[in-house]
Amino acid sequence: MYRYIAQSWKNAENPQMKQLMKQRIIEWRKQRAIIRVDKPLRLNRARELGYKAKQGIIVARVRVRRSGRRKPRPTSGRRQKRMGTTRYVSAKNMQLIAEERAAKKFPNLEVLNSYWVGEDGLYKWFEVILVSPSAPSIKKDKNLNWICDEAHKGRVHRGLTSAGKKIRGP
Repeated sequence: MYRYIAQSWKNAENPQMKQLMKQRIIEWRKQRAIIRVDKPLRLNRARELGYKAKQGIIVARVRVRRSGRRKPRPTSGRRQKRMGTTRYVSAKNMQLIAEERAAKKFPNLEVLNSYWVGEDGLYKWFEVILVSPSAPSIKKDKNLNWICDEAHKGRVHRGLTSAGKKIRGP
């Protein structure tokens, strides 16, 4: 089953998939920027990244604005010819920004991982997998109980998720 889900996401040019994503994005634009969802949209990708359908694990869809960053225009001192406002690249990728916003919205949860689910001309959407370190079902799970340790507290803000590791370099 997961193979078929993966194939449908890879063939995004398929007219049926295109129409479905268009409807979803129209609906998502009307929703808040960070919203908790019942089930992950890309189940195969979520399972690869550690998602399990159990208590203590939630999925949040986060909307992040696209485009490059702009520095404010200089107001005093010598004015450069181009003013240094364009070609200003953010040090963080949008996926990490989405993870950080989800962690801020749900302070009692830790970010496990995230993945892309859609984009339009103005926004990108990511689904972030969050884990509750205090949940008994997580403490019992031998594959996930490492996140209950104090050393993993605030891991998204220290660049320890996969999106954070990408920007830290090799």
